Amino acid sequence: MVFMGNLSSAGVPLVVFFLLLGIGFNGFASLKGYTFAALIFGGVALSLYWPQYFVRIGDFKLTGLIIPLIQIIMFGMGTSMSIKDFAGIIKSPKGVLVGVTAQLAIMPIIGYVLANISGFTPEIAAGIVLIGCSPSGVASNVMAYLAKANLALSITITSIATLLAPFVTPLLMKLLAGQFVEIDVLTMMWSITKMIILPIGAGLLFNYLLHGKTKWLDDIMPML
Repeated sequence: MVFMGNLSSAGVPLVVFFLLLGIGFNGFASLKGYTFAALIFGGVALSLYWPQYFVRIGDFKLTGLIIPLIQIIMFGMGTSMSIKDFAGIIKSPKGVLVGVTAQLAIMPIIGYVLANISGFTPEIAAGIVLIGCSPSGVASNVMAYLAKANLALSITITSIATLLAPFVTPLLMKLLAGQFVEIDVLTMMWSITKMIILPIGAGLLFNYLLHGKTKWLDDIMPML
């Protein structure tokens, strides 16, 4: 349907394809790490074909769920960690240094360059800069978890970059995107803090106090 020019009618087949692909990947140990990517494509296809269902329910705008959902996921990631995991990374800081430097130096510069050469409207250009100035978050940690990669390193980089982000990201946005839109530095600082720093800290505390004491909680938190 896509190659024959019937892209507008291919919504249901595309969504079903990516959903089944994700389920299929999940059944094989060597492909399980691709499950998240397949489901992301399915979700994107679903929202592109039927955007009206992703905007509001009645008078409630669904954008209001973004922060709570990110907080839940980051809390779940935090419960998979312990202080010992961070101690092991600190002993070999090269990976953390490279990751944090890439996120807080290289990415903002790339975002700024792309925003200036893109010719997009100021709002979209500022969004490109924002992506470059933001620390890695939910997606990188979830993919690292599903792929059985070094989750400790991924969350450590995210955590360190995020601890710096309430101060660094708003300042970078003011410096690099202030020409496109008005930047409220203090509001952005609080938004980043409550989205990631507080949930990860709560997850670590939860893990420290309750891990190993209640089996059903130990089983459900990584799934969450």
